[in-house]
Amino acid sequence: MTDATNTRRVAVIGAGLAGSEAAWQLARRGAPVTLYEMRPLVPSPAHRTDDFAELVCSNSLRADNLENAVGLLKEEMRRLDSLIIACADACRVPAGGALAVDRQGFARLVTERLLACPLVEVVRREITALPATGVTVLATGPLTSPALTAALADQAGLGAGDTLYFYDAAAPLVTADSLTEAKGFWASRYDKGEADYFNCPMTKEEYDLFYQALTAAPVTPARAFEREKFFEGCMPVEALAARGYKTLLFGPLKPVGLSDPQTGRRPYAVVQLRQDDRARTLLNMVGFQTRLTRPAQNQVFRLIPALAEAEFARYGMVHRNTFLNAPRLLRRDGRLAAWPNVFPAGQMTGVEGYVESAASGLIAGINAYRAWQGRESLIFPPTTALGGLSHYLIAANPASFQPMNINFGLLPALAAPPREKKSKNALLAARALAALADFRAGEPDLRQGSD
Repeated sequence: MTDATNTRRVAVIGAGLAGSEAAWQLARRGAPVTLYEMRPLVPSPAHRTDDFAELVCSNSLRADNLENAVGLLKEEMRRLDSLIIACADACRVPAGGALAVDRQGFARLVTERLLACPLVEVVRREITALPATGVTVLATGPLTSPALTAALADQAGLGAGDTLYFYDAAAPLVTADSLTEAKGFWASRYDKGEADYFNCPMTKEEYDLFYQALTAAPVTPARAFEREKFFEGCMPVEALAARGYKTLLFGPLKPVGLSDPQTGRRPYAVVQLRQDDRARTLLNMVGFQTRLTRPAQNQVFRLIPALAEAEFARYGMVHRNTFLNAPRLLRRDGRLAAWPNVFPAGQMTGVEGYVESAASGLIAGINAYRAWQGRESLIFPPTTALGGLSHYLIAANPASFQPMNINFGLLPALAAPPREKKSKNALLAARALAALADFRAGEPDLRQGSD
């Protein structure tokens, strides 16, 4: 590519969660950015709008408390003026202890803020090769176009085993007014927080019928050139069910912590639906990522009594996710070792999850800015969630590398950890925020934001 990159500007390729965050971090520090997005000229298999940072699976950014690693990661990002977390906070919908958003409002707000930024130029076109010069953030995500994937493999000298993929599956959305509310109830597990989930209880007989239909239902087949490779944290519901009769009962259908007000007892199984938009007109079937064909989804999911008349606003779907073998291909600061002017960001680096993708974009944006200035990259302290996640990407075993969510296991252990998990996590979070504060105090580039 010779014309897509102006060396006086930083190119950000891809306007998903990571690319949007990277563009924001660059522009707020004074670097002019050209943000390339191929939609709507070239559609992707999973996106439905032209907005930036569209959420294609769940509308939840997961837990929002500091005793949870993803809650800590979000707080670190807040303190570094994250665009994605600020927009998520502004578009929050009720979800108990989780940060869930009105997905359309969220993507629209991210788009509006970037379009309003005078240092961000948006170009709608497909990029099919790595830039030869200048600094670039490559954030084309798990749905990187085939042309750019091929160019990445060719230009960066990747072998066949270096570019990997797995499958990610989106759960169906159900319209709220199509629920059979008499067959379900609103509650949160263990009465924690508000009653933000619509619970669809099933008796053993109802679960048996549902399980038999689910395990026998037809699925959308993989294409001939693709090998199925699922990420454990996002398994299709039918793939979980195939592992055994009780697998779902210990997974997304577990009834623990819930009591059916109709019977006063714990149900045999429960399907939970979470609010997906601010108006509460759409509900997401929690844990029901699926490969089932559309007719099968209509038939099987309506065997859940509270969903007998369900209207599906979006069916579940499957799409291919592309990611790099990061420990083999990336430098310690996140650059491509074979193409050091390129900073990959987001799920293509091997992080998994919305927040992790945005966090990767935040770090890539900061270090791309420093590269644009001719300065060395920043390496976040390993005791922070940002640093622990970054360290995993370059320190994992390349022979068995798989996508990773943030978890406290990625942070160095405490010298004398308490036995109680919540107390230990609270201490790890406190140590992380203190380390981030010290790190920011010594780096002028990080002093903007909140404490």
